[in-house]
This record gives sequence, C-alpha cells and structure tokens, in this order.
Amino acid sequence: MSRSEIKAQPLTARAFAPFGDVLDCAGDPDKIINAGLCGRYHDRAQMDFTDGRAGISLFQAQPRQLPYTLDLLERHPDGSQCFVPMSEHSFLVTVARDKTDPPQAFLTAPGQAINFHRGTWHGVLTPLHAPGLFAVIDRIGPGANLEEHALDPGYTITA
Repeated sequence: MSRSEIKAQPLTARAFAPFGDVLDCAGDPDKIINAGLCGRYHDRAQMDFTDGRAGISLFQAQPRQLPYTLDLLERHPDGSQCFVPMSEHSFLVTVARDKTDPPQAFLTAPGQAINFHRGTWHGVLTPLHAPGLFAVIDRIGPGANLEEHALDPGYTITA
C-alpha cells in the first residue's frame, strides 16, 4: 500500500535548486577551447565536503520502471553527491526537504546530470533504462557518510 501518488515532473534547474545542481549543456558554453572544437560549460556543480576529498566511482544500478515505489530515503551529511549518467537515457530523481516531508520527483532529460547538496534527503539511484551506468562524484573520507530512512508506507511515483 502506498502513502500517496506523486507525479514526476521534468527536471529544471529552478525546481531542483533547493536540493542541488542540474548539470547540462543548456545555453551557450562559458568558454570555447581545443582550437574552437569544444564548448566548456564551466563549474556546473558546487561540491561541498566537511572533510576528505572528492572521488569518482562507477555505479551499475538495475533499471526500475514507472510506476515506482519509493520506500527509502537517504542523505549524506558530510558531502554532496553528483550522479552523471554514462548513457543518453533519462533517470528518476526523488528528493525531500526533510525525511518526514512528502518527496518531489523529477525525470531528467537525456544529457542531464544532478548534484545533491550536502545533507539533502533523496531516493536511491533510479535509472529507468539499461545499462544503469553512472559516474558518481562524492566524498571519500573517514566515517559513515550515509543516513537512511525507511518510508512505510512508501510513495508511488508515476510519469
């Protein structure tokens, strides 16, 4: 049984701003480099760590489908976390202002990545298509940088 149904909205920088950064190549590049053959979209995410360092890991997540039951939120109190898909597929992003608040759901457009602000409650990595391969940039350092909160009942996320 679900708590309620939440309709996923298209991911926009404005709607996602309270939770993190949207990384994409919208608009003109900030710089043209490589003899004019490459546009650089510069400094698109604010990485924030209490200590430690930024590390890049690869995640291989099983694809899910909509409707999707959101039954777990997590957050990383010691560092931001950035998900960069390694394919041109959209994925589902769920966030909440607090673990007891109703979540919001977003569908990325192909080519968009996201960076969660430090301490943002969010759902687990939720690709909607195979291969579900992501580069993840987050804090590498001492201590457990993970808090989890089970949602019972969960929420049903629809398109």
